[in-house]
Amino acid sequence: MSTLIQDIRYALRMLAKSPAFTLVAVLTLGLAIGANTAIFSVVNAVLLRPLPYPHSEQLVRVFGKQPQLDLAPNSPANFLEWKDENQVFERIGTYVGKGFNLLGGDKPERVIGARVSADVLPLLGVQPALGRFFANDEDQEGRAQVVILSHDFWQRRFAGDPNTLRQTITLNDKPYTVIGVMPAGFAFPSTRTQVWVPMAFSAAERQTRDTNYIDVIARLKSGVSLEQARANMDAVARSQAERYPKSNVGVGVTVRSLQDHIVGDVRPMLVVLLGAVAFVLLIACANVANLLLARAAARQREMAIRGALGASRSRVVRLLLTESVLLAIVGGGVGLLLAFWSLDLLVSLKPANLPRLAEIGINRTVFLFTLSVSVITGLLFGVAPAWQVSKMDLNEGLKESSRGGSDSPRRHRMRALLVISEVALSLVLLVGAGLMIRSFSRLLAVDPGFKADHVLTAFVSLPVSKYPKREEQTAFFDRLLERLRNVPGVSAAGLVTDIPLYGGSSTGFDVEGRPPAAPGQRAMTDYRLTSPDYFAAMGMKLVKGRAFSRYDNETGPGVVIINETLAAHFFPGEGPIGKRLDLSGDPKDLREIVGVVADVRNYGVDAEVKPEVYVPFLQSAPEYLSGIVSAMTIVMRSAIEPAALGAALRDQVQALDKDQPVSEIKTMEWYLADSMAQRRFNMLLLGAFAGLALVLAAVGIYGVIAYTVTQRTHEMGIRIALGAKGGDILRLVFVNAMATTLAGIALGLAAAFALTRLLQSLLYQVSPTDPVVFAAIPLLLVGVAVIATYLPARRAMKVNPITALREP
Repeated sequence: MSTLIQDIRYALRMLAKSPAFTLVAVLTLGLAIGANTAIFSVVNAVLLRPLPYPHSEQLVRVFGKQPQLDLAPNSPANFLEWKDENQVFERIGTYVGKGFNLLGGDKPERVIGARVSADVLPLLGVQPALGRFFANDEDQEGRAQVVILSHDFWQRRFAGDPNTLRQTITLNDKPYTVIGVMPAGFAFPSTRTQVWVPMAFSAAERQTRDTNYIDVIARLKSGVSLEQARANMDAVARSQAERYPKSNVGVGVTVRSLQDHIVGDVRPMLVVLLGAVAFVLLIACANVANLLLARAAARQREMAIRGALGASRSRVVRLLLTESVLLAIVGGGVGLLLAFWSLDLLVSLKPANLPRLAEIGINRTVFLFTLSVSVITGLLFGVAPAWQVSKMDLNEGLKESSRGGSDSPRRHRMRALLVISEVALSLVLLVGAGLMIRSFSRLLAVDPGFKADHVLTAFVSLPVSKYPKREEQTAFFDRLLERLRNVPGVSAAGLVTDIPLYGGSSTGFDVEGRPPAAPGQRAMTDYRLTSPDYFAAMGMKLVKGRAFSRYDNETGPGVVIINETLAAHFFPGEGPIGKRLDLSGDPKDLREIVGVVADVRNYGVDAEVKPEVYVPFLQSAPEYLSGIVSAMTIVMRSAIEPAALGAALRDQVQALDKDQPVSEIKTMEWYLADSMAQRRFNMLLLGAFAGLALVLAAVGIYGVIAYTVTQRTHEMGIRIALGAKGGDILRLVFVNAMATTLAGIALGLAAAFALTRLLQSLLYQVSPTDPVVFAAIPLLLVGVAVIATYLPARRAMKVNPITALREP
């Protein structure tokens, strides 16, 4: 221990004696370790830490499995049978997101909530901060209206008053009694959920098998594996298919761990980013190792004297490694500060689907990771210089030191190898970033099927208790549209049940005159209810036929408009106009196709277009569409800045109903940008790390070439004295630099060709071996190497032969 303390004191003195070297090394390591720490803090929170529930590994999501969809929502009747017939779940519950209009404050407010069965919150294992969960008898239709509040909602609405229990709040024009408050940080099923009410299936819902809209969560019994749960639920699904062939043939069950479901989609992205920052760290290690090798040449006399006085090779290596590790720990401290400061920026760049954001931060695990990386880094970049120095021949070392610390061939080779590795690693990162940039540019060029500029959207949900009849709901929205058309600056106003880019509802359908599909095998299509002016407001192109009119109402014949994909798949080589579709399974409910519109990217700009039908919201609808018109999204196209219409929109809604809130007031440009947030996040971070790697590689090339020129000053003077021209000296320096750079490029291309396949799932319409990127990046690196070499080369050209020859 005393020897270690002595080595640490000596290392501190030596680092203090070389402030320029120490500053450069610490900053280089700080940037690299900071990047690793920041990304690891995200990976740790999202992927590595268990979910914030007791024994979270037992929590699973249970999905329906349909012919065209593996992770489908479920029907109430199927769920109720799962609850009774399964043998693997300790508890199983169901939930569905639901919005509420909250009254009683200064103005009406839209609150995001959820209907949950009585088992859902208890099976998660988190106890209320106040009050209790729902009782089983409260989860029945017609029982007392009760509600549980989120901690944030409780603080905001009731100022954290502990006497909140048994008070009432008005949701959708109904009084609900507060029976509980969840603890701070609890968020289920989404971070936006503020209230929970009982699921309380109606009698009609309990019989529903062909309408799938609920989500299911369960806790496995102790000792039951995921595979056993899947086998048991497969047996239950087969039994249901035999008993209910009309609705359940072809319908299975998928059981997936809750953690996998939450983080599965972002895992590839985070693994790639973690690999990228690891490459940056390796490049930083190579840079600092080169600095240490150069510094070792100046310390040859010191090490030779130590050896001559009896210091063993292991003693010299330990002394130098202590210095390296100490340097890395200081760099790690700087990196930890940088990571702490950069986390807010990192979170602000988050993709829309990055889960567990609230859990991202610098904690004990992240601190230990940073410390471990710092120590390993210190050993990594310190071992090669230390070993090289320890192998030095004492007589040769003293001779070399007498000449001012000239370089040895083995150290020159070592520095060249380090530069080659830097160039190779940088190329891999730059190729990855280039692929992401090229992919994102392809994404920006995709036509979403609508014109996002100058379009404002807003969500309005009418409480069914106040507007119980469909006619009342359609009348409200029809009057609202009439008012909005007269607002100055509005050129078109329409309604739709689901805006583009974020999915929609689907149903099976048959084409009139063709054999009906077998049960469970009907073709599927998305559907949206729209008003006549929706297509004009969204800037959608009508390809054939006509748009909806006011005459497409409850007294008119049933009509639909289809998209190009449905027309191409189901009416190839024939005109779809005039054909009729059965959307409800009722042959009496046939709807004539009156138009075809251009495809719209309803599941994201990078997602495949699905068949889709549009139904007039004014027309009477069969049971599968009933009630939907109580919640609609308003779409307004304006000649002015659309955000300026928000206040006017609220005024027009509340002129019709002062208790009706308006929520989600956003532009379509916001939605379009948000839909590409994940790919933008990937591109920006990978591009930033690649840029950092490029800078470090350029510094590494410059440092090695500059040091080589310094060491060869005597040789350059002799060459010039013997008649060498400036061009000859320039060529000599550039040949050495380019040989090292090209070797690194060759190695990097081979590695990139193998590793970029890991990016396949993150790319859009770009091959992981895209020839444009693989050609451009080496040229970029060559250009950077030329710039990094130019300054040392110019200095070599200006060597004064007389001065150089006088040097010992």
